[in-house]
Amino acid sequence: MPKPKLSAEVLILALEQAADATIIIDDAGRVILFNRAAEKLWGLDRQDVLGQSMDTLLPQPHRSRYEAFINRSSDSTVAEGDATHEVAFTRSDGMNICGELSLSRVNADTGRCFYTGVMKNVTSACQQHKILILQNDVLRALASNTLMQDVADLMCRRVESFVPDAVAAFLLIEPDGSLLVLASPTLPNRYRSALESLPVSGPEMEKLRADARHATHMVWDSYRSLGISLGLQQCFSMPVHCGEGQVKGIFALYTRVEQGANTWAQRVVDACVPFCALAFEKNAAQEHISHLANFDPLTGLLNRTAVHREIEKLIARQEGNRQLAVFMLDIDRFRDINDALGHIYADQFLVEIAQRLRSIVKDGDIISRSNGNEFVVIAPDCTNEDATDFARLLLDTIARPMRVGQNTLTISCSIGISIFPTNGPDSESLLSTANAAMRRARTDRRGAFRFASPAKSQLAQDRLVLGSALRDSLAEGMLKLHYQPQVRIHTLELTGVEALARWHHPRLGNIFPSRFIAVAEETGQIEAIGQWALLEACRQIVKWDRDGIHVPTVAVNLSAVHFRNQTLPAYIDALLKDHGLSPARLTVEITESVTMDSSHETESVLHAVRALGCGLSMDDFGTGYSSLSRLTRLPLTEIKMDRSFIHNFEHDTNVQAVTMAVIGIGRRLGMTVVGEGVETAEQRALLEELDCDVMQGYLFARPQAPGELAQWVRQHRTLGDAVTTLQTARDVPPSGKPS
Repeated sequence: MPKPKLSAEVLILALEQAADATIIIDDAGRVILFNRAAEKLWGLDRQDVLGQSMDTLLPQPHRSRYEAFINRSSDSTVAEGDATHEVAFTRSDGMNICGELSLSRVNADTGRCFYTGVMKNVTSACQQHKILILQNDVLRALASNTLMQDVADLMCRRVESFVPDAVAAFLLIEPDGSLLVLASPTLPNRYRSALESLPVSGPEMEKLRADARHATHMVWDSYRSLGISLGLQQCFSMPVHCGEGQVKGIFALYTRVEQGANTWAQRVVDACVPFCALAFEKNAAQEHISHLANFDPLTGLLNRTAVHREIEKLIARQEGNRQLAVFMLDIDRFRDINDALGHIYADQFLVEIAQRLRSIVKDGDIISRSNGNEFVVIAPDCTNEDATDFARLLLDTIARPMRVGQNTLTISCSIGISIFPTNGPDSESLLSTANAAMRRARTDRRGAFRFASPAKSQLAQDRLVLGSALRDSLAEGMLKLHYQPQVRIHTLELTGVEALARWHHPRLGNIFPSRFIAVAEETGQIEAIGQWALLEACRQIVKWDRDGIHVPTVAVNLSAVHFRNQTLPAYIDALLKDHGLSPARLTVEITESVTMDSSHETESVLHAVRALGCGLSMDDFGTGYSSLSRLTRLPLTEIKMDRSFIHNFEHDTNVQAVTMAVIGIGRRLGMTVVGEGVETAEQRALLEELDCDVMQGYLFARPQAPGELAQWVRQHRTLGDAVTTLQTARDVPPSGKPS
């Protein structure tokens, strides 16, 4: 039974009544079918479309894709379809349409080919998706630290990409009633200038608050003729409300094609307004946080953190020989005022001081309440003579009688003055030296001022520079350990090495340990250096063992600060276990200042370190004031005689007697005695006669890098090699006595 065939009339009728817009194009590219759904979608009468090119229905950006499909399918004898793609266009009535267009080729029995286009109207879903994209992007920007200006710019650009032929503008109403275009990437400059010349009066603000439609009257109706001359046809706008209904701005969307009511453009504006409000609220919160972070809440003056930044900005702008003066004021006997009046009146007192300072400073000067009863005034372009005159004015201003509550106070202040660049290159050094000068003024005579001393400023600057460089060098691995051998008195066999920190800075050069260790103690970095030295020593012992270089023990110097830290024993224990080392391979050196600390915490740390099995050595013994009774209570395994004894050893019989006594004490207490600073064969011979245990000094080796020490150990592996080398170098006979 033959299959029934659809007549052409039935087929055309079915296509005419299809729910989706359907178009048929012949092989000449002319539209030969345009159904009712297509008329409704495009807003065009079929009589105006039939016989026309498909180009009349497709916006310019989509025509190339259509033409590519036609060219591709014409080379094939097989019917094919094109993937569905999105087409967005604006109808003649201004309505924005978004559709999904599918194209396919149909081969007729006559040999001709036709092209069918089916467009599904997805305008509502597409617009909703774009609004979600907009909201997501803006929320992400608001959640980050993005500035309000950038959030506004992002919103405008995203809206313009969604609405064809549109110009978005985010307008801010300033506190003084002026209008500011916060963001509008494509708004014509003439229109921008016109808007920013518009004053927003109190009555206008009331109208905006009461009627949202008044926003369009303000930003469009008054400038319609100008807008049309610039290609703008219509405006959709809404006021932006924040907090308790306060209007902070306006979001406007101008279109170059006139649209009807309730259009896509209006939907976009409605969607943007809540996020504009969020942007305002976030900006207000950021400004409040910034104010709290930079200003003193009591006086409204800059705080100490902010004044550092302001000084750095002023320094960056200083040119030639122009000076910058920093005045630090301390209110004399403020504690007495606080105790006598109470906190409330004391706060009123400080507010009055701040007001007095505001009344006498010049434009461009900066005032700060840096701490409690301390105030700072920064005066740009201030010579020494100007600084002297201004300091006297400050003293006189503060000294005026002040009425607080029922009390009349007569007060004074002490002032320290530092000058850039004489007293320092940066804010830290200028404030530090001004503070030191203020303390000197307070000590010398209250109610006076003093200039910072250049010499003291240089010392403070040196500490600052070295302290900062030391911190960076420690983090970047610029500190190194060198090792000086210690040898047994008679056999010269290696008993261990002392680890000594060395610092070579790429800009500052070699820094002596005595200098940078003192800076480390002042700046609080000494503990970190000690921990680094312990770790580095353990690593080096493991490496020497792996290379076949046996170093019995390594001594590491620690300061008194380390022994106030109860976690030190656990730290050392963990290091030894991590590196698989016996505790006997590590000796911890302490100074007599540690032994003089009679606190229970320090003693417990010393005993805990010794309990691990590590050696405990007292460095520079004999130079401090520790008592012998205290020496007996500490778990020491070794004492090192200071090099000052050895230096005068050969010619001073009193020193020889003291040295003999120290060696005797150490021997009776079961401690190893080390003689430091041995530089001559005569010194070595005398120590040998006194039966000292171990020697250390330039006679045997200087402090060496790890590789150099390994070479030294290889060369002195046997006693014979060591003695021969020593005899050759110092011309000492085998008996060990001077020749």
